[in-house]
Amino acid sequence: MASADRKDGDANAISSIADERYGSVSVLGKPNGTVKPKYFGTDSDRHEMEMLGKQQVLRRNFGLLTMLGFASTCIASWEGIFTYLNFVLIDGGTPLLFWGFFATATCMTLVYASLAEMSSMSPTAGGQYHWVSEFSPRKYQKVLSYYSGWLTAVGWQVYLASVCFLVGTTIQGLITLNNVNYGYERWHGTLLAIAIVVFTISFNTVFASKLPKVEAVALVVHISGFVAIVITLWATAPRRSAADALLNFTNDGGWSSTGLSAMVGLLAPTAVLVGYDCSVHMSEEIKDASIVLPRAIMGSVILNVSMLFVVIITICFTLGDPEEVLASPTGYAFIQMFYNATNSLAGASVMTFIIIFMLSICAVSEAAACSRQIWSFARDQGLPGHRWLSKVSPHWNIPLPGIIVSLSISALLSLINIGSSVALGAITSLGAVATLISYYLTIGCLVHRRLFGAPLPDRRWSLGRWGLAVNIGALIILTPLIFFLTWPLSTPVTAETMNWSSVMLAGVFIISTTYYVVKGRKEFTGPVVNVTRD
Repeated sequence: MASADRKDGDANAISSIADERYGSVSVLGKPNGTVKPKYFGTDSDRHEMEMLGKQQVLRRNFGLLTMLGFASTCIASWEGIFTYLNFVLIDGGTPLLFWGFFATATCMTLVYASLAEMSSMSPTAGGQYHWVSEFSPRKYQKVLSYYSGWLTAVGWQVYLASVCFLVGTTIQGLITLNNVNYGYERWHGTLLAIAIVVFTISFNTVFASKLPKVEAVALVVHISGFVAIVITLWATAPRRSAADALLNFTNDGGWSSTGLSAMVGLLAPTAVLVGYDCSVHMSEEIKDASIVLPRAIMGSVILNVSMLFVVIITICFTLGDPEEVLASPTGYAFIQMFYNATNSLAGASVMTFIIIFMLSICAVSEAAACSRQIWSFARDQGLPGHRWLSKVSPHWNIPLPGIIVSLSISALLSLINIGSSVALGAITSLGAVATLISYYLTIGCLVHRRLFGAPLPDRRWSLGRWGLAVNIGALIILTPLIFFLTWPLSTPVTAETMNWSSVMLAGVFIISTTYYVVKGRKEFTGPVVNVTRD
């Protein structure tokens, strides 16, 4: 009994010290939300939170393996390329898919190496907007950080909506494959997308503490599903010639040249490599974040890029007739490709279900990353309603308001599909454009700091003497990618075929600027004001 009393006394003493150093967290209006000291992480984590001027209000329960699973499944590159196959078959064909992969993979590897180094300097859930605040010229720190926060928030919001939509409509396509009498209606896809939103709510609230274990299991399925689909396609599908697979570019979008068509078609290989900053927004839930986080980012990039390359080779040589699969009544070329390869409804259904399952886990992971980014930006008073959005639930230690807002927006955006599938496609493009611009802005500020500012902060994961070259290389290749992502897939351009992402992005800037002028400039100071480095 005395031993138990001593243990209780020690625990209370530790909790008291934690409260003194980090503050007692007010959670949704209640004072009982302090994170237990065992979830504070390592000494490095505690030191870095003090340095960044933040309280530890989320549980650090992710390690390297579980975060590797989180990042790999959050982006789901090899699964996603199947769902974007329709885009590349219109502009460029499989040769673009193959050769475009090398350009986009090189670019995004340089980008994520740059982000990984910054994450080791400042492992915070804010990510891009925090780094911009630290590394940009002093007189522009506040405004550039503010817009970076909005870009990142918008990018993740619409990406979450788009993956829920992809899962819903893929299920709809699978129903079409198995039931020739099924009446395909857009609102069916919307309801299925909302059902996926509800599914993600449970794993980000009630089962939030189990999320690391879910991600570990998902990593196993991510790899085993990849092996199963690749082997099946090579074993059963007819082969295409090397010329058709790798050399005969297509221009079914009506562009003036095949080269221009190919640049427009880069949307597909680019879209499935955007978003590895997801790990960054979970950084305050990672043990020993300043070293585990950059390793998880680069590990997931290497793993997914390698698997994506194998899948792209497989698609190029086992696709079959591009026109036939593109005209599939399922709405997805890859479902028809699976059926043509196996000549079996059961076989094609199982293969498609693997894609559906992994994209559903992707939605769960994206909802987590999205809500943390909103919570972090609200914590620094960059969003309307930030007092509510910056709250953390009392029992789960998760940003519940951020989760509610993220999933509500996803459900509302899914309704757009009822009126126009083109509009939802533009939203998907908006997600890629907004996120890539946030990368561009962040890396640009880092380059400025390297060239004209003070020495960079100490970090446990560094690019060394290659840092500046990697950063500049990322900016050079990002420039054309951002430019062409806003183009429509085909000409002539009409209201139905227009890519409205640029217009939507302008609307985001108008809204964010209005809020900044009216209120934001008085409240948002930028996180750099709280940073105290030795």
